[in-house]
Amino acid sequence: MVQPTSRKSFPVSWDQFHRDARALAWRLADKGPFDAIVCITRGGLVPAAIVARELELKLVETVCVASYHDYAHQGDIRVLKTIAPSVAAIGNGRGKGVLLIDDLTDTGKTAKLVRDMLPDAHFATVYAKPAGAPMCHTFVTEVSQDTWIYFPWDMDLQYVEPISDGVRPVRQS
Repeated sequence: MVQPTSRKSFPVSWDQFHRDARALAWRLADKGPFDAIVCITRGGLVPAAIVARELELKLVETVCVASYHDYAHQGDIRVLKTIAPSVAAIGNGRGKGVLLIDDLTDTGKTAKLVRDMLPDAHFATVYAKPAGAPMCHTFVTEVSQDTWIYFPWDMDLQYVEPISDGVRPVRQS
């Protein structure tokens, strides 16, 4: 994995992500009713499962979009799988009653692409950066644009350099 150039990091544990996704569900509880969830894969899969459980939604669909091809730099956005026609038809084909879910909106490019598919759907993310936040109807936490979020499915337990300068002092004996 290529490391991002930003030194600001926001590591998210499984416990924290689960709490944040449940907080998103609380914020969405009075925004419906929703007939379906469309999650943006892959990042939207986990929060969509949690929100679907909390809001008791049974119809969960995916739209598969690739934008981070090397895990550090956003490239061309490609739709790998579109929304199923039966779900795309909800709300007269405009998505009213559909909840779009993702883990993060960064630049807003992916959000715009998917929102154009279902312009009346409610778009929600767990985390948002300032450039992407205007594309969201609902989100839980905003982080600075230059912060890299490390999601629990992308991490492993290992040593991390101190924040101070990234260089450990040499001990003198």
